[in-house]
Amino acid sequence: MKIVILDGYTENPGDLSWDGFRKYGEVTVYDRTPEELTAERIGDAEIVYTNKTPITRKILEQCPGIRFIGTLATGYNVVDIKAAAEKKIPVCNIPGYGTAAVAQFTMGLLLELCHHIGAHSDSVKAGEWSSCPDFCYWKYPQMELAGKTMGIIGFGSIGREVGRLAQAFGMEVLAYSRTRRPELESEHCRYADLDELLASSDVISLHCPLFPETDGMISRESIEKMKDGVLILNTARGPLIVEKDLREALDSGKVGGAALDVVSREPISRENPLLGAENIIITPHIAWAPKESRQRLMDIAVDNLRAFVEGKPVHVVNF
Repeated sequence: MKIVILDGYTENPGDLSWDGFRKYGEVTVYDRTPEELTAERIGDAEIVYTNKTPITRKILEQCPGIRFIGTLATGYNVVDIKAAAEKKIPVCNIPGYGTAAVAQFTMGLLLELCHHIGAHSDSVKAGEWSSCPDFCYWKYPQMELAGKTMGIIGFGSIGREVGRLAQAFGMEVLAYSRTRRPELESEHCRYADLDELLASSDVISLHCPLFPETDGMISRESIEKMKDGVLILNTARGPLIVEKDLREALDSGKVGGAALDVVSREPISRENPLLGAENIIITPHIAWAPKESRQRLMDIAVDNLRAFVEGKPVHVVNF
């Protein structure tokens, strides 16, 4: 059985092993695949893994030998799942591997907005503390989280873990989700409708999937409903935010700060309006990237293949 991994570099830049896949066939790993080479590289392979390389209807028609498609990610929007279903090809994703990592990173972004730790360290290294007449100074306002309200949009596994960590910092949590699980509510955590969350939160953190109804949900209209000086975090999907509207809100001070690990187009365009904004942190989609979480991703990907070979596929998103 031939197995092709189209864009394996971000999952495994060299610190993990692909050997788990080799138990099931001949494995070819490409660091990355330009779209024009996708069909050629798949060739007559039966098993295809992709992270961000699109698997379109055209690719499926050009590569009739495909029997299984795995994503090296939780998201699967790069695969035409309808076309795959028509051809009875299961598409399997990787759920749950990065919950701890993404939640931890989210809180790291928030703490950086509250304290600008990196900027103050740079200031000290540049000699500013050595020449300071006082025993301390701060170049940005400092914020205490205790008593503040965290609004979490999307209360799946990652959103719930962010909520748990926020409560550990003494924050109140408002959660907005399509489905509600009353057993998750407590004295310091409850569900709210979206308008209440927008109006009441000091910090808003996005953890929802990208669907037509969530595309652009953080826009001029929704920002107007928020508190002045609100902080916005996004470790979910870039297109949840209308970036030009966020830039305007950052420039006006309506939004006090933003920290994003994802943007609408990745890698980020040099023309992205957020690049020139003040009081924004943008990181290159790395919340998922600790070695521990990537190893879990690898293990689940291999297990998905094992289950398929045994005739009992798991984590199927298109049947």
